[in-house]
Amino acid sequence: MRDLLMIPGPVDVDADVLQALSAPVPGHLDPGFIATFGRALKRLREVSLAPGAQPFVVSGSGTLAMELAVANLIEPGDRALVVNTGYFSDRMAHILERHGAKVTHVRAEAVGGAPDVARVEAELRGGGFKLMTVTHVDTSTAVLAPVEPLVKAAREHGVLAVVDGVCATAGEAFHQDAWGADVYLTASQKAVGVPPGLALLTVSPRALAAWRARKAPVASVYADWAEWLPVMEAYESGKPAYFATPPTSLVCALDVSLGQILAEGMEARFERHRRMARAFRAAWSALGLRPVPTSEAVAANTLSAVYYPDGVDASLVGRVKAQGVAIAGGLHPEIKTRYFRVGHMNRVSAGDVLVTVGAIERALHAAGHRAAAAGTAVAAAQAALAG
Repeated sequence: MRDLLMIPGPVDVDADVLQALSAPVPGHLDPGFIATFGRALKRLREVSLAPGAQPFVVSGSGTLAMELAVANLIEPGDRALVVNTGYFSDRMAHILERHGAKVTHVRAEAVGGAPDVARVEAELRGGGFKLMTVTHVDTSTAVLAPVEPLVKAAREHGVLAVVDGVCATAGEAFHQDAWGADVYLTASQKAVGVPPGLALLTVSPRALAAWRARKAPVASVYADWAEWLPVMEAYESGKPAYFATPPTSLVCALDVSLGQILAEGMEARFERHRRMARAFRAAWSALGLRPVPTSEAVAANTLSAVYYPDGVDASLVGRVKAQGVAIAGGLHPEIKTRYFRVGHMNRVSAGDVLVTVGAIERALHAAGHRAAAAGTAVAAAQAALAG
């Protein structure tokens, strides 16, 4: 029997998504696939709540999605502001610098925090930035950035806003068009509910205009929107097109998963993720554990990052796996050996929450951590789910 997969991605996927993957591989010019790809593009726009945006679906990882944004919007010498909440904010800065940007960071005061919006606004008022990046949820810290006011502040100052939604899209509330984000980027393997392999973006008309106004061609052929835009436009209009062969089976799986997400309803889905997260937070509190996010206001709903209690180390991850549940160790370099992470996104149910909490509670007890009576954490999670 396989372990319950509760890491922060890849996530467990629905049986219908797996069935789409197991079907005979369609050709990329097959009429049925053209219709499927076109529908998936339309659905991606709906999931991002971005009716005015241009969707891109490209074979690659979330890191490629980051590069697809940066490579097309940054030219050497452009200034970029990085709202930094952890490991993946640092990765975005690295990509920006590789493409010639002059990067300014606004960092949280400590690991697990989010920069104050007023500090970011002060930097934006200084002028000169072409682009601001925000990691919606940093997978290394489980920090949820205050993305709505940040994006709106960038818009007010004429700065393009790029939001990394890899660990957030389809799990955390986000309204791309209403808030004014220029690029929302993600990957297939987290709350979108598909195996790894797809880089996904929804790009505003303002960002496309900035790209078209470039003075120099995009340095990367594969990342150039000029190569992909005609393909996306063609498939959405029901016509074949070619630049590089799309991962046809993954696109079919994406179409199924996006359809399921939209059938659930975006607001209902956001609320379900909040409910699961509240149950986990209740369990951590009952166990006397300290989350990495410094306050509930900056705690993500798609995953938890939790410090080990005194006397317990990273062997806890293996102890939980022995209970039949896979969780993850730390990632942020400053605290990597001091905490563990639990993913709770996509199709995670109340039953999954209770099984996971029970496994962690038993593993902690076996490791010598007895801050609460056996069953206390499961009861706390159950009460939160019922509330």
